[in-house]
Amino acid sequence: MATLSLSRLQLVVDRFEQVEARMGATTETDEIIALSKEHSELKPVVDKAREVMAARKGLEEAETLASSGDAEMAELAQMEIEDIKDRLPDLEQEMQVLLLPKDVDDAANIVLEVRAGTGGDEAALFAGDLYRMYTRYAQTMGWKVEVVDASEGDAGGYKEIVANIAGDGVFGHMKWESGVHRVQRVPATETQGRIHTSAATVAVLPAPENVEIEVKPEDIRIDTMRSSGAGGQHVNTTDSAVRITHLATGIMVTSSEKSQHVNREKAMEQLKIRLYEKERSERDAERAEARASQIGTGDRSQKVRTYNYPENRVTDHRIGLTLYSLDKIVTGDKLNDVVEALITEDRARKLAAMEAN
Repeated sequence: MATLSLSRLQLVVDRFEQVEARMGATTETDEIIALSKEHSELKPVVDKAREVMAARKGLEEAETLASSGDAEMAELAQMEIEDIKDRLPDLEQEMQVLLLPKDVDDAANIVLEVRAGTGGDEAALFAGDLYRMYTRYAQTMGWKVEVVDASEGDAGGYKEIVANIAGDGVFGHMKWESGVHRVQRVPATETQGRIHTSAATVAVLPAPENVEIEVKPEDIRIDTMRSSGAGGQHVNTTDSAVRITHLATGIMVTSSEKSQHVNREKAMEQLKIRLYEKERSERDAERAEARASQIGTGDRSQKVRTYNYPENRVTDHRIGLTLYSLDKIVTGDKLNDVVEALITEDRARKLAAMEAN
């Protein structure tokens, strides 16, 4: 592992001290908010940098004492040297992780889309299972879930469901879920006991606050239609649902609340989020070399995970992870085991790329 230079560590400390000094001097509300955010982000990095610097200084002092010629002091110094050398690699590694480039959207809320794929009614049932898994996971993480639009399957589950999930660091955890999820199990309608394979597609879109996307009236078409509401069938029978189509890109969004005015606002918000995601995807495509060192999130056509019910097995194909705890993962209780494994692998790849440069 490459050793971080003292100058790089000192730069982090210097910036933190500059932010603290400015926070004590400014009276501008917007600047105070921005500085407070930067301060909270820098604090754990600076704490670790100071810990690394103190350990290095302690090692130098102990090595000086060890060569002082005083036998008793040399023995104590040698014990100190061994202790610091045991701790320092871990401190350096933790510091490297904290300095890794961060996804600017990791702290953002998300729009979650789950759609039934191949498999007919069974695919819709599986889409429902995935959505319940995510809502349960959101509860364990303290996040808030709000359904935006839903189309129920004929036999249950969902042909499609769209929801907003808000909370601390939602996108940073949920971005790994984008892609094709496969299920292998015996459907309830299967009389011969044969295992079927069905699929559902998951899309996770970052929804940062105050998305700065301009949408001109002439660039969109707004349609109203009859809605049964997101809360179940035939909840609302007025023409209140709103669909907005972005003419240049063909992006289409729908909101199905009871109020047409609310639906217009929510649909416009969803459109801006999708346009933001389109820009984000285009930027990622331009950084193809950087993406080569990443696990690969956001591609809706990528097969990411298989859920095998007969074997109680979940396999994430991107990192070769297999867990025999499907029953606990699909309830959301153990989904974080998969998420944390993906985060760890992503960090390892970024560290390897950093050391290679």
